[in-house]
Amino acid sequence: EVKFVESGGGLVQTGGSLRLSCKASGFTFDDYAIGWVRQAPGKEREGVSCISHSRDTTYYAPSVKGRFTISSDNAKNIMYLQMNSLKPEDTALYYCTTYDYCSAYGTRYDMDYWGKGTLVSVSS
Repeated sequence: EVKFVESGGGLVQTGGSLRLSCKASGFTFDDYAIGWVRQAPGKEREGVSCISHSRDTTYYAPSVKGRFTISSDNAKNIMYLQMNSLKPEDTALYYCTTYDYCSAYGTRYDMDYWGKGTLVSVSS
């Protein structure tokens, strides 16, 4: 069974930090580009960050670039998102997902496999 389990969300103050984790199982982890998307009430789903299947290319949405860092541990099938300098507009449900591609030429998450999400709330 293909499964993603997100964790690490919580409530923090503006300027605080969180590290999200995504434990994957049931598929060949290092055959896939992977990443994070988020969705807040009343807003469209947004691709936050991704890393290529070869793990040599990363992408960050302009809204988070410079504040978030994506990484992966292929041996443990875990993906991380270190989030610093959090802002209220970062408040959302964060999902890990597979991506069709994550390259210098573009990104596209496919949601072929994704988890139930972890909630990040940033207070003013």
